[in-house]
Amino acid sequence: MSLIDKLKSDLNAALKSREPQKVETLRGLLASIHNEEIAMRSKSGESSLTDGDLIGVLQKEAKKRKEAIEIYGKAERTDLENKEKEELGIIESYLPPALEEEEIEKIVRSVISDGGDNFGKVMGSVMKEVAGRADSKIVAEIVKRNLGDK
Repeated sequence: MSLIDKLKSDLNAALKSREPQKVETLRGLLASIHNEEIAMRSKSGESSLTDGDLIGVLQKEAKKRKEAIEIYGKAERTDLENKEKEELGIIESYLPPALEEEEIEKIVRSVISDGGDNFGKVMGSVMKEVAGRADSKIVAEIVKRNLGDK
């Protein structure tokens, strides 16, 4: 079952079991995916997204929720912060498991040992390898730390 089919199936299940927060979140995700399909169609003429593209959309949505949680936390709006945390939890359940820092460190060291000494080149290679399983901020910190060790 593809990711889009799973999202639609889970939306139907959430509607039947009357879970308003999950319904709202999944409808928002499906709308974002639809918008991405439209954008892709206007760029390249293709309208179908791969699972990799779908994961990219989910990661963007998760990032929005994380930023909102931070903002609401600073503003002491716990009601909105909790809502965003719940949405983030739903979104993260569809994302592949994140890599641990040790695993990212191994990948970074491998790329550097293969002759990477430029931050941009190393970041590009590492981000291709982790493919949505790690936050770019964490990867950047690890790359900086390892390039500084050289």
